[in-house]
Amino acid sequence: MTNIIGLAIGMAGALLIVLWLQNMLTMDRFHEKGNRLHVLSNRDEFKGDKSAWAYTPKILGPSLAADFPDIEAFTRYNEGHEFLTTFKEKKLIANTVFVDPGFFKMFSFPFMKGEQNVKFDHPKGVVLTESYAKSLFGDEDPIGKSVRIDSVNQVDVQAVIKDIPSNSSFRFDILLPFEYAKIIGYVDDNWSNNSISTYVLLKDGASLTAFNSKIKTYLRDHINASNKAEGRLSAKNTGEIFAFPYPDSFLYNNGKGGNYTSGRIDIVKLFAWIGVFILLVASINFMNLSTARSERRAKEVGVRKVIGASKASLMAQFLVESILISLIAMVLATLLVFIVLPFFNDLVGKNLSLSLLSLQTWLFLLAFALFTGILAGTYPAFFLSSFQPIKTLKGKFVSKSKGFNIRSILVVIQFSLAIILIIATVIVAKQIQYTKQRDRGYNENGLLYSSIKGDLEKNYKILRDELLASNAVVSVSKNMSPVTDFYSNGWGFTSGTPTEEDKRISYNRFSTDADAVKNLGLTLIQGRDIDIYKFATDSTALILNESAVKSLHLTNPVNSIVDGDGTKWKVVGVVKDFIMGSPFGDKKSMVILGPRAWFTTIHYRLNTNNNIADNLKTIETIFKKFNPDYPFEYQFIDKTYEQKFKETKAIGTLALVFAGLTIFISCLGLLALIAYMAETRMKEIAVRKVLGASVTQVTYLLSIDFIKLVVIAIFIATPIAWWAMDKWLQDYSYRIAIHWYYFAIAGLMAILISMATISYQTIKAALGNPVDSLRDE
Repeated sequence: MTNIIGLAIGMAGALLIVLWLQNMLTMDRFHEKGNRLHVLSNRDEFKGDKSAWAYTPKILGPSLAADFPDIEAFTRYNEGHEFLTTFKEKKLIANTVFVDPGFFKMFSFPFMKGEQNVKFDHPKGVVLTESYAKSLFGDEDPIGKSVRIDSVNQVDVQAVIKDIPSNSSFRFDILLPFEYAKIIGYVDDNWSNNSISTYVLLKDGASLTAFNSKIKTYLRDHINASNKAEGRLSAKNTGEIFAFPYPDSFLYNNGKGGNYTSGRIDIVKLFAWIGVFILLVASINFMNLSTARSERRAKEVGVRKVIGASKASLMAQFLVESILISLIAMVLATLLVFIVLPFFNDLVGKNLSLSLLSLQTWLFLLAFALFTGILAGTYPAFFLSSFQPIKTLKGKFVSKSKGFNIRSILVVIQFSLAIILIIATVIVAKQIQYTKQRDRGYNENGLLYSSIKGDLEKNYKILRDELLASNAVVSVSKNMSPVTDFYSNGWGFTSGTPTEEDKRISYNRFSTDADAVKNLGLTLIQGRDIDIYKFATDSTALILNESAVKSLHLTNPVNSIVDGDGTKWKVVGVVKDFIMGSPFGDKKSMVILGPRAWFTTIHYRLNTNNNIADNLKTIETIFKKFNPDYPFEYQFIDKTYEQKFKETKAIGTLALVFAGLTIFISCLGLLALIAYMAETRMKEIAVRKVLGASVTQVTYLLSIDFIKLVVIAIFIATPIAWWAMDKWLQDYSYRIAIHWYYFAIAGLMAILISMATISYQTIKAALGNPVDSLRDE
């Protein structure tokens, strides 16, 4: 039974990883024209560091398509919009994306209803996904019906497409044409504004290498020409654009070095190896348990050989037994997968499933069981069929030491990986803890934000006044983004006589109307806060952080003039650096612009003298008063910040889960070996006890060899784990140092777990009655 359980657990772990790998490796690979689909990317060098990013100007797509005949179709993809969609009395928020007509020629999203070739040649058309159409229209046919977008414009439903499959990186509820984006002012002709994704479909036979050579300087030339024509002081652009295969863009998403050669694919490779190893560990335990019971079957083998059974027939028998056990284990493994899959999905953020209605699934499970059975059963079949009949029938069978050595090596490998995973778990946890304790530079307690939607922009001033008068909040500010993130960055902010290098320094952009320092809890070092309501000229006021002051080489920053974004900004204050974006990254140079900039977010700080629920109820009433069509939605800043650790936490939790699984299976292997040793050394133990050996001495005798194996595993795992985790930490600018005691903790845990595993079996053997073992002598 132990054999089956160990194998089933290992197979279940491997199956979960296979389901995840299948999802990851098939992402965006279902499109019929996938081999001709490409995403356009930028590539440039900053202070010696090359990087690539897959965002482009809105004007690039149509311009390229007009100038290069290699392009059969193109589409821009502008995501991240949440619009209120209204039909009759039904109102729903929609995850909205703007696309060009080429989208439907390029990507394979099957149509359910309506036009099979949506032209999107006018701004008043919309395409819905199946689920969203059902939610908005119920059982009514949506085709041709009008819906209101953002309580402003009416658009007609042209088509309904099937829901986006889980292995697509696209996520949306509705698609609107770029012509509509123009109507509401979402489109610009700025060649330097990299804000959307652009995809191209190359013609059959077109060479990607040749195409990239043609377009290499296209964007650079337009940016430099535009800057020259408008008299901007920006540095001469040196960037390149290139097309990268779209099916590879999800897995190869890290643009460090100027090329997409790493990214999510590294995690895929890591967990593929972990899946292989878990299956291998389970198979090793099967071998150990099978050979540990070798003496019980030795006489059976001897008798069968005496009556004419060949070695090949015996091997076949034992292999068939192994496959049958593997098939039974597969049934249990499948049940385990169904039980733990909801938790696994929550952990990895996927919607994985195992369909037993598919013939492919059954064939895969059968092949998986056969492979595991053969992998696990080959060595035991060879080992058991090699017994010599004369020795086994005389009861004098003794196993070859070589078999024990092989199993010892395998146990060392098992525990080495387990220790590596324990060390990884410890270091990931320490890195998260270290970063959470970092000074963020703002006060997140009681700070919330809501996105500016519907009539909030139009009614903001009176909304702000009522919020402050309500006693539910103590401060309010309108900003470019949540304080936990930045929606815009770029170079071009300069002061005095800048060098070419100064012109290429990147700045994170933020914005405010008033009270940003007070509301967000920033630390003001010099000057004052921006406040358009007190100072009319603050529309072009500017606050710098410490890093920006250094980048601009300002000795006395307050009242200095900074050129940027075609405006002369007057510095009114300096704040201490605060974290925006990744909590693991460096603090960046930042400019906080006055209200000439754009806004997406309202921050407000709760009055801590009141009950939180009462505050929120009051705030909701005010928001609904000035934005009645929209639901009141808000986010706590501390919760938003916590979400930034989600991916890192998931890696750590997965490492912990698989470390635990590996240790558990490895401990089953230890039990197998201790049982094997107890069988083969039973008479030796009995003789030692007769000669006066104590239980402690016998227990030490049986345990010491296994503890040595674990210690060897510690020495093997330590340098490997140090190398792997040091490499992992290189991705984080703000990171911990790797201390020796992380490895000591992991090693001690491995020793304690192994000792706890073998203690019962060794003590049991030591307490055995020597008379029972020596009776036949």
